[in-house]
Amino acid sequence: MDALRQVKRITGQRKKVGHGGTMDPLARGVLPVCFGQATRLMDHVVSGRKIYLMEIKFGVTTSTYDGEGEVVKTGDTGGLTRKLIEDALEPFLGVIQQAPPMYSAIKVGGQRLYKLA
Repeated sequence: MDALRQVKRITGQRKKVGHGGTMDPLARGVLPVCFGQATRLMDHVVSGRKIYLMEIKFGVTTSTYDGEGEVVKTGDTGGLTRKLIEDALEPFLGVIQQAPPMYSAIKVGGQRLYKLA
């Protein structure tokens, strides 16, 4: 909601303002915003193809499953090969259903999971 408040303040918009989802605090990207009656079209705006780029550090697990958490486990990556990585990533290609981690922006009972974790 902070982004919408800023958009309203900057634009002087008094009518309805809607955004196309919630970005994780560490994410960078575009947050689509619609005004007034155009907010009804937001589903069409955000339903398009998305591309995600990331940086991965192999052999480390953190408490939050991101780079901000405390390192809780390390492992040897000496035997890691491109083939092993590609094989491990294959189930994540295409359309998938993934359970969100506790440290995510999804809401449960009106609360963000990362606030409940």
